[in-house]
Amino acid sequence: MRLGEHLVMAQITEPTSPSQVKRKLGAGVRNRGDRLFFGITTMASNIAFVLVLLILVFLVIQAWPAFQKQGFSFVFGSTWDAEKNILQIGPMIYGSLVIAGLGVVIATPLAISTAYLITFVFKKTLANITTNLVDLLAALPSVIIGLWGVLVFTPIAQGWAEFLNRYFSWIPIFAVSKETNNLSSSPFIASWVVAVMIVPIITSVTREIFSQFDKDLISGALALGATRWTVFRRVILPTASGGITGGVLLGLGRAIGETVAIYYVLQLSMDINLFRILEPKGGAVASWILSRFGEATEDEFHGLMAAGFVIFLVTLVINLLANIIVTKAQPWRK
Repeated sequence: MRLGEHLVMAQITEPTSPSQVKRKLGAGVRNRGDRLFFGITTMASNIAFVLVLLILVFLVIQAWPAFQKQGFSFVFGSTWDAEKNILQIGPMIYGSLVIAGLGVVIATPLAISTAYLITFVFKKTLANITTNLVDLLAALPSVIIGLWGVLVFTPIAQGWAEFLNRYFSWIPIFAVSKETNNLSSSPFIASWVVAVMIVPIITSVTREIFSQFDKDLISGALALGATRWTVFRRVILPTASGGITGGVLLGLGRAIGETVAIYYVLQLSMDINLFRILEPKGGAVASWILSRFGEATEDEFHGLMAAGFVIFLVTLVINLLANIIVTKAQPWRK
């Protein structure tokens, strides 16, 4: 027994291996594998920034001759004559903003309603199905949506335009000139097609914001007698307004840069269409570049690159602003 006790005591008193030293916060990556992984992921995350910078440099180099020759009239003028080397895209910029703005006005209520149903109303199975359908809509190429717009949606929207013009022509935006006898290929139709394309973007951001709400708080408000509309208007909407705004701006940036779908459903014109969205004429910078690129002369090519540079800056600023707003509305992402 004594020999056994000595053996046990010897095992207990044997020196143990030193415990692992705890890593201090802020000490950096120390393990070789971690350093390698950290370097690869850092390089990958910076690729997008480098690509954007390279695109910006390319556009500046290619657009500089047009800016030198045209000056500020390139942005504010309304004449595009390649033979006379007069290149101005004022109507196209104005048309892009009009179509994108109308698209956002149409898409925002649809997106907020869809996100609300998915998060607070639908059962889990139906919510998952709806989410997948919305994500599938986001994955559709703009060519497919453009073909749907011109072949299927345009005849329907043309009937809506005729109704608005017949009964609400006293409102300036729904009036048309006497010479107009066809209400297709208008900014009104183009804005609906764009709205279909940006609904998934706004819905995704809004759904992410709504999913962070405390369900017990909403259930408690309903139990106290508040209606769903009251809870949405007094509780959900004020809290989520910042994130929703960021999602709307992301959709706006997407709408301004849309090309093919608008090209199919809009009649491009260098005449500025002021406040008459039912007229079959309008503008979109990206669609104008697409329509002129194949037959462009050298000077016209530089003008198209300058137009691309303008729309690139606009969408870049809008997206950066949207990301800032969404981040502030979702502090858990920091």
